[in-house]
Amino acid sequence: MILLSGYSFGQLSAPGADAVRYSSYTTGTGARDPIFIFCNASGAVKGALTAVSPGGTGPYDFSWYRWSDVTRSFSVAVKTEANVMSSSINNLDQGGYRVNINDEHGFSTSLTGWVFLDTPHALAKLQNRTCEYVALSGTAAVDTFFYSNPTTGQQIRLPDKVKFLWSSDPESSIPYPDIELNPQTFNPPLVDVTYKLAVTDSFTCVSESSFFYESIHVKADFTVSPQQGGAPLEVSFTNKSIRAEICKWEFGDDSTSSEIDPPPHTYYIPGDYSVKLTIESSLHCIDSTRFDKIAVDKSDLQIPNVFTPNGDGLNDMFTVVKTSLRWIKVDIFSRAGISVYSFHGEGEVLKDWTGWDGNINNTSLKASPGVYFYIIKAQGWDEIRYTGKDYRGFVYLYR
Repeated sequence: MILLSGYSFGQLSAPGADAVRYSSYTTGTGARDPIFIFCNASGAVKGALTAVSPGGTGPYDFSWYRWSDVTRSFSVAVKTEANVMSSSINNLDQGGYRVNINDEHGFSTSLTGWVFLDTPHALAKLQNRTCEYVALSGTAAVDTFFYSNPTTGQQIRLPDKVKFLWSSDPESSIPYPDIELNPQTFNPPLVDVTYKLAVTDSFTCVSESSFFYESIHVKADFTVSPQQGGAPLEVSFTNKSIRAEICKWEFGDDSTSSEIDPPPHTYYIPGDYSVKLTIESSLHCIDSTRFDKIAVDKSDLQIPNVFTPNGDGLNDMFTVVKTSLRWIKVDIFSRAGISVYSFHGEGEVLKDWTGWDGNINNTSLKASPGVYFYIIKAQGWDEIRYTGKDYRGFVYLYR
């Protein structure tokens, strides 16, 4: 297939033609006459032919005739021009055309060509839609063209094939868009799209049809922050769902919420939690999604054996590494058994606790460098108790 703005065959050309094929007369003549195709998507296109003599000396007389299916010959006079070097005919309907060319020196010849105005047919429309899928309906057809054997008058069909392609803007899922004329997608668009069907024939002529589709589909989606930490773990949920008019949150700890944007949820018991969000639109389309794992760490208590409250910003506080503790009690004594620090806290008090700064009983009096004895008791949110000799020991204070 050749793609040019116009085609020529020997001395017969077709300005503005979009494709050319050649005749295949089965009997009577071995000629291969040009068949010019003009794409006519607008319905307003007409054909045009120009002839230049292949011989002789000129000037020439040009006599144009059109094929008649009644007489089975080129018997319909179209145009005559005398004493010129070339001749053109315009505003042509489809059919066969022949031009006889003569000069005053006895030269005589004829050129034959066929003109077809090609209009493929495309029709795109919505076949059906539900909450789960979109079904498209397409029609794809091409014109059928016949040319005739000038010797026998026998009609011969011009071979043609139809191709089609579905697309959408913005792009969305369309299974087998160039195979299924009536495709159905179970991954429907979540935004409004324009569906388009383009039909192309063997001559590259194209017809397009489109329609606007307003989406009704839903998608449940949310983000979680943080995804892991010690108890009590406050987790925020950001709802990113599409067309969620009704929501049901299941936080994995037997608590639920029906708010579109729920407040932060607190997890107290160490373990792994799976969160599910189910949404419903105003048209009762439903979707759900699940976040598989929010991890609340097990309780833990780690005690240092040295600290240096010298104001350099490094290891200035005696503080335990605590994870998921419900409460803690810390008592620190000098080697003489005198209390120098005491703390008991839970909840926000425990969360904000930074430890012992090395001052005696929260005064400005600094404890002397040396060895101090601590007794610590605590309980985790998982009910593990931290008591006994493992949580009694010595800490070294250096300045």
